[in-house]
Amino acid sequence: MVPSPTAPAACLLHFDDERAAAQRLAQASGLPALEIARHRFPDGELKLTLPVDASGRLPERAVLLRSLHQPNDKLIELLLAARAARGLGVHHLTLVAPYLAYMRQDIAFHPGEAVSQRIVGPFLAELFDAVVSVDPHLHRVATLQEAVPAAQTVVVSGAPLLADWIVRQRPGALLVGPDGESAQWVAQAASRHGLEHAVCTKERHGDRSVTIQLPSVNVQGRAVVLLDDMASTGHTLVQATRLLKAAGAASVDVAVTHALIDAASLDALHAAGVGQVWSTDCVAHPTNAVAMAPALAQALETLAR
Repeated sequence: MVPSPTAPAACLLHFDDERAAAQRLAQASGLPALEIARHRFPDGELKLTLPVDASGRLPERAVLLRSLHQPNDKLIELLLAARAARGLGVHHLTLVAPYLAYMRQDIAFHPGEAVSQRIVGPFLAELFDAVVSVDPHLHRVATLQEAVPAAQTVVVSGAPLLADWIVRQRPGALLVGPDGESAQWVAQAASRHGLEHAVCTKERHGDRSVTIQLPSVNVQGRAVVLLDDMASTGHTLVQATRLLKAAGAASVDVAVTHALIDAASLDALHAAGVGQVWSTDCVAHPTNAVAMAPALAQALETLAR
């Protein structure tokens, strides 16, 4: 059967747990959102059913939205969905992963360690023609293309949009990065509105043990916003907040691209003196304040040219 001439030239595939995010991206991009159905068998295996048309096909171009926090099951979903989509007529497949997992380990720190970035990155590149992500957590690797060697990669930054939010909430705020890795995002955000900025130094002793030293900048009476790409355990932000408050900061708020922090850790941030916590909606979280769909839609438009 020949597909209807009115069939869409491209579509946005998504799963039920990201329906709201998919609807926002569909509205911004003009792509019809189509939901992939999931069934989990008693033994834990997954069955996916892709949303084909009356002829049993998908459009030649498709975008799959999947933010990869809590990633392990999702990587299997991507494998099944991407391979199935190819067999159903998709010639160009783009992954939009606002949060991209397994990027933090880019070298082996001890003998025998699996370097996850070098494994997961090529895995995704084999499945997708293009990968779009927001502020991927890259340290010793300079570009997303190096980590995920797909034919096309696009990085969208949440930092400028967080800066827009910050200047409305805390005009003239001092932006502070909690560690050296945050410097790139703090600089982006600060330059957008000419804000003063500085970066702390951090020594990590373990996943939940760090030592922070404030930068040599006067914070007395200042509204300070700690800005980073992600908040996970929150321990670094807690220490930085305590030091800033002790140094006389009038207020301390937190702005992050990816909110991976649980409720208990969020409470610990507030107990340490943090006023507000703001995040983008890359990961659905109660702190979401900044929408990324328009910026992601622009990235998809760039890929389609």
